[in-house]
Amino acid sequence: MPSQTPEERRQALEQRYPAWPRHTFASHFAVQCRTYPDRPLLLTPTQALTYAEVWDKSRQIAKSLLKLGVKRRDHVALLMANEPEYVMTKLAIALVGAVCVPLNTMLKTDELRYVLKQSDCRVLVLHQTAMGIQHAKTVSSLLDPLKKEEALLEHVICIPNTSEDLDSRFLHWEEFLAQGTAAGLDEALEARTQASEYPDEVCDIVYTSGSTGTPKGVMLTHDMVLRCAYATAISRAFEDGRRFFTPLPLYHVFAYIEGLMAASFVGGCVITMPSFSPKSALDLMQQYRAQDFLCVPSMLVSILNHPDLPQYDLSSLYALMCAAAPAPVAVWEQAMRELGLTEVCTGYGGTEVTASTAHTEVGDSIERITTRVGRLKPGGVSGLPEFGGSNIQYKVIDPFTGEDLPPGSIGELTVRGNTVTRGYYKKPAETAAAIDKDGWFRSGDLGRIDEHGYIEFLGRSTEMYKVSGENVSPKEVEDVINRHPAVAQAYVVGVPDNLTTETGAAFIQLKAGMTLTRRDVVQWCSERLAKFKIPRHVWFMEQSDWPMTGTGKIQKFKLRELAKQKLEQGSTAQ
Repeated sequence: MPSQTPEERRQALEQRYPAWPRHTFASHFAVQCRTYPDRPLLLTPTQALTYAEVWDKSRQIAKSLLKLGVKRRDHVALLMANEPEYVMTKLAIALVGAVCVPLNTMLKTDELRYVLKQSDCRVLVLHQTAMGIQHAKTVSSLLDPLKKEEALLEHVICIPNTSEDLDSRFLHWEEFLAQGTAAGLDEALEARTQASEYPDEVCDIVYTSGSTGTPKGVMLTHDMVLRCAYATAISRAFEDGRRFFTPLPLYHVFAYIEGLMAASFVGGCVITMPSFSPKSALDLMQQYRAQDFLCVPSMLVSILNHPDLPQYDLSSLYALMCAAAPAPVAVWEQAMRELGLTEVCTGYGGTEVTASTAHTEVGDSIERITTRVGRLKPGGVSGLPEFGGSNIQYKVIDPFTGEDLPPGSIGELTVRGNTVTRGYYKKPAETAAAIDKDGWFRSGDLGRIDEHGYIEFLGRSTEMYKVSGENVSPKEVEDVINRHPAVAQAYVVGVPDNLTTETGAAFIQLKAGMTLTRRDVVQWCSERLAKFKIPRHVWFMEQSDWPMTGTGKIQKFKLRELAKQKLEQGSTAQ
């Protein structure tokens, strides 16, 4: 627990940055690595690297990229696990003025082919395997195009991590690094880095993992990344040297911005792992004395339910940010009780707004944390006066007409500001549909802004369903079911119904040792919800049954598919 109050920590951070430094990703880390050379930056199950070590290794990789012929603004894709090489290669890409395209390690062959081609990537760096998937074999198959004009990539650099042989067309990681020792590359790298010192150029193209349509590449600039990360440090009142543990993938903006980049502003470090398991996570938090835990609810639940949790010394842990999906009140209460937390937070944002735009306040009640997703992060010196010091502003519009709605209304949340994407790469129609002439981005999220400025998230507009003409927000029903003392987590989707057009289907995971029936669930809901909101179908799930994204989110479109399958089989409850 920090000795200073949240306000004292914010003041110390603001004194450290009296004016906004207009940096790129590369020049930001140049400063931080000079300031904190001997502090740890990256801690993994097998490695511990300081700021200075990461900087030196990144420069070596950058020189190898130059030798390979990578030019300014070239696109370089990363298909990598949470290993130090990921961060070092990402920094190296910025040092040579190129654009990083981080790839989701859960992508299948066709998805990978589409993203690599659509993003115009010239170079791919990958781990031979990541998240248990043999990506080297997949990439090998992509190098054999049916037509010459469909050829992908000019160079593939592979980091071996199994005993299997590599494709001869791949450049072995060690051979790639050896190229960076050529004479004259130090001067060439300095010249390239200086020529690339423009914070408003695109730094990352991050592909969304939407449930419909083809993925879209969200363009983020260096300045967006840094402003968003600094605002997180201010909002959550980071003290000097905070240690973050996150098993979330670094290719996603949550771990990237809320973890790595935000930590760098206070000389902090990130403790991470190549794949998540609750026991390994507990081992790392204990070993490295983690102070802050960044996660999604499914990860938090699995750690809280681990039978060996009481045996671990987590006395250094005091902070938690759990976001990307709602967590029940009982989970937050259990986390505070069993992990000894004193500062808990949830947030709201997305890839198109760089990462989070809103956080709950340090010290907010559990009731507020579970019913709201936060209010606008203060920007400090990074913010805009016209937005009250924040980097962004929100309004609520009618999702059908696009008209502004009065304060307190429920509608589609829209946002604009200096951390909002400039658009989707090579998708002008999709960009025009999402961002209007005044820069307002339509989030597709339903919600309202209450009288205290807190955002109430009510689900995706596409997740709403109608029962006999009445709109139902799945989140409202989920919140009610999640309050049941036997429920660990619950998710609700709309499914077709002959009588009412659509109806609700609930998927529920129970707490260990607890039992519940469909009748119990319906009775619980009937006492708390209008009749049309009560889910007609109820199925019980085990932890391993949930369909997840690579970032630990529940894939609701797959739950809808599962519900339809069960209904076709005549199942309404287990």
